[in-house]
Amino acid sequence: MNLSTQKTAIVTGASRGIGAAITKRLSSDGFAVVVNYAHSQEPAEVVVQAIRDQGGEAIAVPGDVSKAQDVESLFNRAEKTYGGVDVLVNNAGVIAPQPTDIADTDDELYDQIFDVNTRGTFLTLRQAARRLRNGGHIVNLSTSVIGLAMPGYAIYAGSKIAVEMFTNIMAKELRGRNITVNAIAPGPTATDLFFQGKSDELIENLAHKSPLERLGKPDDIASAVAFLVGPEGGWINGQTLRVNGGIV
Repeated sequence: MNLSTQKTAIVTGASRGIGAAITKRLSSDGFAVVVNYAHSQEPAEVVVQAIRDQGGEAIAVPGDVSKAQDVESLFNRAEKTYGGVDVLVNNAGVIAPQPTDIADTDDELYDQIFDVNTRGTFLTLRQAARRLRNGGHIVNLSTSVIGLAMPGYAIYAGSKIAVEMFTNIMAKELRGRNITVNAIAPGPTATDLFFQGKSDELIENLAHKSPLERLGKPDDIASAVAFLVGPEGGWINGQTLRVNGGIV
């Protein structure tokens, strides 16, 4: 495909898990993909190579989304390489290593979660508001933990509630540019981040909470993102879509 006409997507936190699945799906749908990563350079390069092996266009770009300069550089690199940005998927996120009650949450853990999940989303949205091409799409990643209101996840859920409000309001702020802004709230999804710090019993319990009686797969989430940034999702705007198999 001619790079002058090909659309470009930035996916943050895209070196593995849901982010990697999203990048591969968007590439298969014809997007040039910017694979952002914070620390995991080798896995990000593996994702890029997999995309290129299938004939797609992709580059890996390091950057901590909680740092304004890194986020600006991420957009600069995307524009320099592909001429502009049409889609932003805010996938980068962190969660406590294990369920942690508010009483047991120290300042460092609180700051880490809000810096990446909330500040990181704010910083990328600010760049996108200024630089996304008209007719583009933004998808933020939230969580179905908000609906479940599970003890031990207050800080994580709190960081993502802000993301859902950013989503709704920014959709209105971009009036007149034909840009949609939506969020996806995955339920339990089989990724390293999900399995981290959980007992086998808890994982089994969460897998069976959904009426479909399984964990989500990264490709389930990627399919929902592809829908929202594709032509068939163009009338959906300012919404949070729970992609969770009916768990809540």
